[in-house]
Amino acid sequence: MTALTETRYVYRFGGGVDDGGKGDKNLLGGKGANLDGMAAIGLPVPPGFTITTQMCTRYYQDGGVYPESVKAEVAAGLAHIEQVTGKQFGNTADPLLVSVRSGARISMPGMMDTVLNLGLNDETVEGLAATSGDERFAWDSYRRFIQMYSDVVLELDHGAFEEALDIAKEDRGYELDTEMTAADWKLLVAEYKAIVAKLWTRPFPQDVHDQLWGAIGAVFGSWQSDRAKVYRRLNAIPGEWGTAVNVQAMVFGNMGETSATGVAFTRDPATGENAYYGEYLINAQGEDVVAGIRTPQYLTRAARERAGAKPLSMEEAMPQTYAELAGVFEILEKHYRDMQDIEFTVQQGKLWMLQTRSGKRTAKAALKIAVDMAREGLISEEEAVARVDPAALDQLLHPTLDPKAPRDVLTKGLPASPGAASGAIVLDADTAEKLAEQGKAVILVRVETSPEDIHGMHAARGILTARGGMTSHAAVVARGMGRPCVSGAGSLSIDGTARTVRMEGRVLKEGDIVTIDGSTGEIMANEVATVQPELAGDFGTLMEWADKVRRLRIRANAETPQDCRTARDFGAEGVGLCRTEHMFFDAARITAVREMILAEDEAGRRAALARLLPEQRDDFAEIFMVMAGLPVTIRLLDPPLHEFLPHADADFEDVARAAGVAVDTLKRRAAELHEFNPMLGHRGCRLGVTYPEIYEMQARAIFEAALIVKERTGEAPIPEVMIPLVATARELELMKAIVDRVAAEVFAERGASVDYLVGTMIELPRAALKAGEIAEIGEFFSFGTNDLTQTTIGISRDDAGRFLTQYVDKGIFERDPFVSIDVDGVGELIELAAERGRKTRPGIKLGICGEHGGDPASIAFCEKIGLDYVSASPYRVPIARLAAAQAALAGR
Repeated sequence: MTALTETRYVYRFGGGVDDGGKGDKNLLGGKGANLDGMAAIGLPVPPGFTITTQMCTRYYQDGGVYPESVKAEVAAGLAHIEQVTGKQFGNTADPLLVSVRSGARISMPGMMDTVLNLGLNDETVEGLAATSGDERFAWDSYRRFIQMYSDVVLELDHGAFEEALDIAKEDRGYELDTEMTAADWKLLVAEYKAIVAKLWTRPFPQDVHDQLWGAIGAVFGSWQSDRAKVYRRLNAIPGEWGTAVNVQAMVFGNMGETSATGVAFTRDPATGENAYYGEYLINAQGEDVVAGIRTPQYLTRAARERAGAKPLSMEEAMPQTYAELAGVFEILEKHYRDMQDIEFTVQQGKLWMLQTRSGKRTAKAALKIAVDMAREGLISEEEAVARVDPAALDQLLHPTLDPKAPRDVLTKGLPASPGAASGAIVLDADTAEKLAEQGKAVILVRVETSPEDIHGMHAARGILTARGGMTSHAAVVARGMGRPCVSGAGSLSIDGTARTVRMEGRVLKEGDIVTIDGSTGEIMANEVATVQPELAGDFGTLMEWADKVRRLRIRANAETPQDCRTARDFGAEGVGLCRTEHMFFDAARITAVREMILAEDEAGRRAALARLLPEQRDDFAEIFMVMAGLPVTIRLLDPPLHEFLPHADADFEDVARAAGVAVDTLKRRAAELHEFNPMLGHRGCRLGVTYPEIYEMQARAIFEAALIVKERTGEAPIPEVMIPLVATARELELMKAIVDRVAAEVFAERGASVDYLVGTMIELPRAALKAGEIAEIGEFFSFGTNDLTQTTIGISRDDAGRFLTQYVDKGIFERDPFVSIDVDGVGELIELAAERGRKTRPGIKLGICGEHGGDPASIAFCEKIGLDYVSASPYRVPIARLAAAQAALAGR
């Protein structure tokens, strides 16, 4: 056994050989590690070798030049395959053919490139025909190789090859590829080579070693393709990880009726049911299933019967091989202790395993599989908690179609990814992305999706395809993204020129609204009403297990009773941010707010504020009632006053009339309040310093509401009064004095009191640096990570969308800093402030309340530095609960 060294770049597997990779995904990539793992436990794996992810990194560092040592290692790897198979690479009598596939550490389905049947040329195809005894199979394999190699390696337009094949079938009156004869394929191969010569201006490469190194370079190159970059950005996969390359002996599922290829899951990836799930095709290669070129058949008899399908399932058509496959499923699931996604080929009755990996699954399936496996004793409760992606829970927390709502069903396809969505029909990915950026809901409708559609799939609310099965590219990617998807809608036809679609004789234009139900496969005209999900069963069980292990408390950002009820139903342990300005914008009270702003003196402002007081008190009382016994952090007025005034000329007359002032007076006051950079202007505690009566009114409303609720329920709420945008200790000292004075007045008037805290939102770098001084006055810190990010890196969140994607793609930021905390910059300020605050005031309460409070990576950072809580939007509370539990487990 060879020891691992930094300079070794090739590891062999299969045929009883073990080079010591030991299933290391960081080194071998996910595919290579699992091929090594399957071979090690004795499963039938075609022999091969893996070129490591380290070589990918070096490939880019060295400008695409390979060291001589790698060339020698690849030659040794080929010799290993030749020895095990008894075939020789490039031999014209009995040629060895190989596949060349990518394999990153984390599965990126369809994002990078694959080449099959490599090693065929004008001479070896004759040898393949002779040794297989099937001339048609040999020439079919050659035409597939030319088409795939031309697309992946030579980067020629694959549409030209598809068009040639379609014309050939049409000329012969064929509907299926399987009707093509050996003679037909020979003619098409000649036509394919002519297309290559025309588009590439050189003949199709005949040297098999040139073919191999071209494919290896293309796979490494695909790591930096646009679609791979988009996928990595969406899934937070570091660009420096690189991909491995797997070179493996070909086995053939297209050698007649005793051969087949398929994709299978050991459990249902849509529902999590403990039942085999998958599809297969007789006399086909794997790409036919994945790409949706032919509609595959069901794996099991039960699935076929449920669907009412006629073609025999694999269980019925190949019972012996199916039984062997089922045995492999059991071995793999017990070995990897997770639901597996498997690719297999049957070559003339012999089963071969081509891949296994932890399968992509919906959130519903992830919950069920994790909980079921814990109950089966396969994994522990803590492992079950660690298995479920917190962000995936978002799929479960939003509405589904109302079963009572009328449905105008256009047609039906395969239920490829559950959930439902309505939106305007769009026929290409670029349009989907463009309209989504304008805030429009869209459904991406395609004949079949390809990896180049990744940006449009992410932008769309749902995905609909005419071709492809339950394991097609569209289905797998949609499930991973949490998008509903209906695939294989056979009656769907698309007219790209007219920009229309036809379903069961009905024609719809691009832009017409449709609804898709990824749980039933139905496609409906117009928008269909939705209902709220019910969260119980496996969801509740996993949340209970998560709550046992998490340390961080979870609060919600909420300022309406409905938001508070939603948050509490989802398990929130208090309110971490109640933004009072949202109450000021209410239509019933905006006039009083404007009167306050327009007042010429303090007396006028106090008169207007007196009219607002009962409204604010009622607001707080309702929130305190819902969150009885839990802490509620209330941020005093934060935005600049000009935001409450009209901006368009047409609005000035209406507002002036309602406020009882002249239009000119209103315009003058608006001009006085105008700010060039309001984010850094007269807002936050600066309002309280200049207009202390505003904060006095809000403090009085808070404490009067708290006492009302205490009297009604006997349970005192726990108000935490937060002063925004503090930069100095003196600002907080002045504002705290106001709050404490008003509290004393209210408690004296009512003859009762409640416990409360006064603290601040740390959202300026100076406040973070001076946290030790600020903690002498403040009793809690809540890090406002939205503004702290803006003020630390000097980028406006509202404008950053124009260029931040490029910053992430070019590695300037690892992730969008407004989605996930910039740990090296903003995070360091938070950690410093926490440390200095605790030094001054041991036991000071620390939390975050920006949008990062619902981001799993940011929550992990908060756990690492020992914050007390995070606060997220109501629908992200379950995500935060699970992420906090996972962060606690990771820290053990």
